[in-house]
Amino acid sequence: MISILYTNEDVHEDAQALVYLKDHCVENDIGVIVIGAKEEYEIVQNYIPERFIAGFFERPLEMDRLLDEVERILSEKIDKEKRKNILIVDDDVSYLGMVMEWLQDTYRVAVANSGMQAITYLVKNHVDLILLDYEMPVTSGPQVLEMIRSEADTADTPVMFLTGKSDRGSIMKVLALKPADYLLKSIDKAGLLKKLSDYFLSQKISL
Repeated sequence: MISILYTNEDVHEDAQALVYLKDHCVENDIGVIVIGAKEEYEIVQNYIPERFIAGFFERPLEMDRLLDEVERILSEKIDKEKRKNILIVDDDVSYLGMVMEWLQDTYRVAVANSGMQAITYLVKNHVDLILLDYEMPVTSGPQVLEMIRSEADTADTPVMFLTGKSDRGSIMKVLALKPADYLLKSIDKAGLLKKLSDYFLSQKISL
């Protein structure tokens, strides 16, 4: 799905509508094509994250160009929907953003910066794998994994810890919950992508 936002000189007065559109895009992974003047587009950029802006067309609109762009975006979206969906859970926002950037060209990626946000997301969304931090405030990684395992809809969802906790005690504590793997945050982009690729390949072979 894609949204088309046609702006005018009064766009600066529509802050509430732009915030609603931004939330809708983030929650549903929807791109927006903006049609308007450059000044109006700059205002829209203050509300909608760049990664959700699929394109910009100045008025007067060239309809053929717009239709070609919509067709291209929808084709890319269909290809993207075939990818595995990974949820990254970490309270370190900078690390969260870095890992998301590492993975987003290969996988569909969702993020949560707390354990409860992750649980809330999983109520409405299916994921193929969860990358879970160990040490988080309020609800720790092991507690989140226990909650995931206790719910019928998520009990079989594979979880890999991606954490800085390397001591034997921390590792042994979660082995009984059978995580798919236990990775350290010292892993680099190439190493993480290989781990994930090998994991999904092994799952495909075992089917």
